[in-house]
Amino acid sequence: MEEYSYPIDIDWSTEEIIDVISFFEAVEMAYDEGITASELDEKYQKFKRIVPGKAQEKTIFKEFKENSGIESYSAVKQLKDAKNDDIITV
Repeated sequence: MEEYSYPIDIDWSTEEIIDVISFFEAVEMAYDEGITASELDEKYQKFKRIVPGKAQEKTIFKEFKENSGIESYSAVKQLKDAKNDDIITV
């Protein structure tokens, strides 16, 4: 597994940081082996409670892509039309 940093905000609590990293790890799974839509959606919903605004989400997704080469939006976009047991792969 490659080493890179996750985009985090110093104002977030430890639990919030864990939830954000967990979301990005789920996105990585979508790229590596696939992840169920329900699991990715659960992690994305937690992420959205921490990062509710679209502008901040875009900034964080961009930072993650610059660090990792992984495009989070591609995985999230697939959630829109997915059923819970669908497998999200990017």
